[in-house]
Amino acid sequence: MFKVIKKSKKDSSRIVKFSTKSGVIQTPFFMPDATRGYIKSLSKKDLGDVGMGPMVVNTYHLFLAPGMKIIKKVSGIHKFMDWDKPLLSDSGGYQVFSLIHKNPKMGKITDNGVVFRSPLDGSLHNITPEKSIQIQFDLGVDMMVCFDDPPPNDCGKQKIKAAVERTIEWAKRCKAEYNKQIKKRNLIGKNKPLIFGVIQGGPFIDLRKYCAEELVKIGFHGYGFGARHVDKKGKFMSEVLKKTASFIPEDSLRFALGVGAPEDIVRCASYGWDMFDCVKPTREARHGRIYLGVKSHKYKVINITNAKFRNDFKSVDESCDCELCRNYSRSYLHHLFKMNENLGQRLASIHNLKFYLDLINRIKKI
Repeated sequence: MFKVIKKSKKDSSRIVKFSTKSGVIQTPFFMPDATRGYIKSLSKKDLGDVGMGPMVVNTYHLFLAPGMKIIKKVSGIHKFMDWDKPLLSDSGGYQVFSLIHKNPKMGKITDNGVVFRSPLDGSLHNITPEKSIQIQFDLGVDMMVCFDDPPPNDCGKQKIKAAVERTIEWAKRCKAEYNKQIKKRNLIGKNKPLIFGVIQGGPFIDLRKYCAEELVKIGFHGYGFGARHVDKKGKFMSEVLKKTASFIPEDSLRFALGVGAPEDIVRCASYGWDMFDCVKPTREARHGRIYLGVKSHKYKVINITNAKFRNDFKSVDESCDCELCRNYSRSYLHHLFKMNENLGQRLASIHNLKFYLDLINRIKKI
């Protein structure tokens, strides 16, 4: 099932409902990154209490640890991490390519795939488009992403064009392997995972358009915005994201990979993007950076480790009803962080995820 429920009259935002084997999802939605099969310091109950739905796991990281033999023994990542709601697997391409771009000694990129050394133990591995899809089927996720070539935005148009061509060729191979695995595993109806192509092209709108058009010819359930969404100066690429969304058919999902700052999610939703993921809310929380004020349509970030919060006995956010804000003061949270107590990171993570879910619910009021 894929159904556009509502469209905004003032911009390109929309609400879509679609089905996965683990449940129905309504867009727009945000997925925290449970990269290695967990979100640091948070239990299943914590995530359930905050209202968490779909999450992202990472093919590259799970392939390296605990490894596919372990995950296959329990019939997939859902059972391994005890999560019965939808999961999307990132292909791992961004992580592998980042590893090699930062240190060429860690691997080599060819037209066939990528050979790389594990940063965990130095062991040598090979991932091809076909293998990435096979791993994602073994994970048993609801949504999977094609293996792509995500170059840095500052590497020049010719190199980015080459990456676009490779991404398109790999997408063809990924789709062929996807069809092969569907048949091999006898998957029918809602048991079939959704598959996403990834639109590359860096900051160049013409390359993004070309890549999108070629991927649409192959045919996917959805299309993602690949590589970084900021330019080489760190500026958010608003026009590129807006145009790229317009290149994706109305009857397909639009996934803004890695878009995670609240203001970026708000504007990308207005461009027509449906799905978002990022480590930002929980990573920031672990460093004491707390998001406040989603109910007022404006938000701010406080650093709870600042001395001024030592004697601040107000609720962390009076407009929030999460575990932290119902029960503890800013002073207490400040104390937990100063004592390096893990409870502080847990409570802050719960709050920031609740902030993001409240933000998404506000965006849905179109």
